[in-house]
Amino acid sequence: MFNKVITNQTKTMVLLMLVFTAIILLFSGLVYFSIVNFSHQRFYELLKIRTATIVQIEKSKDHLDLPENYVLSSLNDEELPMEKDYVFAVPTDSNFKKISQEVHIPAYFFKNILKEGESNYNDEEFYYIGQSFKYDDKDYIAIASAKNHYVVYYLGFLKRTLLTCIVLSLFFSMIFSFYLSKTLFRPILKITGKVKEISSENLHLRLESQPDNKELNELVDTFNDMLNRIETSFETQNHLIGNVSHELRTPLTSIMGEADVALSISRTADEYKETLGIILDEAEKLDKKIKALLMIAQTGFDGKIQKMDKVRIDQLLWDVIETLRRIDSRNNIYLDISMLPDNPKKLKVQGNEQLLHLAVANIISNGCKYSNFQQVKVSLGATNSDVYIIVKDNGIGIPEVEMNKIYDPFFRASNTNNYEGYGIGLPLARNIVRMHHGELIVSSHENQGTTVQMKFPNFYSMMQKGEVIEK
Repeated sequence: MFNKVITNQTKTMVLLMLVFTAIILLFSGLVYFSIVNFSHQRFYELLKIRTATIVQIEKSKDHLDLPENYVLSSLNDEELPMEKDYVFAVPTDSNFKKISQEVHIPAYFFKNILKEGESNYNDEEFYYIGQSFKYDDKDYIAIASAKNHYVVYYLGFLKRTLLTCIVLSLFFSMIFSFYLSKTLFRPILKITGKVKEISSENLHLRLESQPDNKELNELVDTFNDMLNRIETSFETQNHLIGNVSHELRTPLTSIMGEADVALSISRTADEYKETLGIILDEAEKLDKKIKALLMIAQTGFDGKIQKMDKVRIDQLLWDVIETLRRIDSRNNIYLDISMLPDNPKKLKVQGNEQLLHLAVANIISNGCKYSNFQQVKVSLGATNSDVYIIVKDNGIGIPEVEMNKIYDPFFRASNTNNYEGYGIGLPLARNIVRMHHGELIVSSHENQGTTVQMKFPNFYSMMQKGEVIEK
């Protein structure tokens, strides 16, 4: 229950605070122990210098006759805080018990000095360092001791300073973590808010790219591509629902009317034959419209796309033109290849060859038909990232006020009454182009012709974006 309440933003903020806290504590500990270690070493060096001085002073004397087990000297010139200096003659039995009790220094400290020539020792307050030396073939020990005020007082101040810095650092790290988590999640929250605004009534809305954020932009592009497919599907459904009743009712009404009239009175064989001919003609129209509806519906959804391969657009165009010329010899098509790239690889796209053939054939066929079989110019070109097909005719064009309806299934412009057709060519072509991540643009003026541009991303630009579908 608690995990469900905590958001990822809160988790990120807490994680950042923990990381900052760990780093601050680590560095504070390193600073403190480094200074403590340095202070110990530095204080021992000072004591070592003092011990060496004592040894030199004692050796410079004319006569040094010290009784065993006796504290010779206790010097205190205050060069170091509470300094006490000692010089001892080493007992003949090497038993330092008596000296240890008198000066309150452990006996093993004296033995270490004799064994190693020099040793150091510290208790809770005082630091000791001792050296052994010979004088007139006798062994002596010189010890310098003092209280390390730096450790006692200054390190206490350092502790308080570090604790204050840690508290302030934690406070500012909390503010920084909160700001950073807000900054990191702001684009995501913005995208989430935008997504919540998108519904079936405003599928035209798209997410905006985030500046200098490659990962989020990939998410935005992917989501926008999904919205394009969903919008195409919704538009197809809406158009089908809006047009199916009208388009299918007309031939059905004719069929039912003819059948009703034929059954109402007795007729001659020729009249029955004529009636059956009308019914057959209307039934064929109905069949063609149903097939057209199914084809548009199939291309409107991206869930069951056919197999995708590498397709050479120049080869596809030659095949389309040859097919259209074979279907109707009046089709006058001129292929302009002046804009072809030097590298033929730029003409390759990832797509379904049959669907691309269908879309391009529909556009060129419409150009031939609505220009009364005048010459239709088809241009092919490519850039480093896209392939372009431009189909230009000099036909009847499309009235400007009707341009917003050209992608409605079964819509036919008001000046096309003398031409056969069902009004599915452009909607079908646009669905196929969208399915291939492309773009279809139509510009037209009545009685001046129509220009249709199809743009497809080439295969290699799709590979760079990671959108290539493996076979």
